[in-house]
Amino acid sequence: MHIRPYQRSDESAVLALWQSCDLLRPWNNPQKDIERKLAVRPEWFLVGELDGGIVACIMAGYEGHRGWLNYLAVSPEHQHKGFARALVAEAELRLRAEGCPKINLQVRSCNHGVIEFYRKLGYSIDDVVSMGKRLEHDDRAG
Repeated sequence: MHIRPYQRSDESAVLALWQSCDLLRPWNNPQKDIERKLAVRPEWFLVGELDGGIVACIMAGYEGHRGWLNYLAVSPEHQHKGFARALVAEAELRLRAEGCPKINLQVRSCNHGVIEFYRKLGYSIDDVVSMGKRLEHDDRAG
């Protein structure tokens, strides 16, 4: 798998990937999420390409205090081949190079397989409550 920054021409493939990995939710607008990422450190929106197709992706971010990982996805037919591990490692490398001291991420509490995946990479469950507030109130705010 070749890791490279997202390009606008990747949008339909990435949206299909997110759909196949059950990452999309009615209250999030994935196109808006992509546009927001392209406005801030677009080079940290990474895709994994194999045989000319997008098989994986991840978004990384850093606001000066904590790094974040979002939208890690590997197509179901390519899972358990080390692609997710490679994307996380590349995102961590980029965050570390910026001086990021810690990475946060969110996983749905029922997604035990993904929680175990991150544990194997050295991540642990923090004793915190994740809270959010929608600042946009359309049907697909993001």
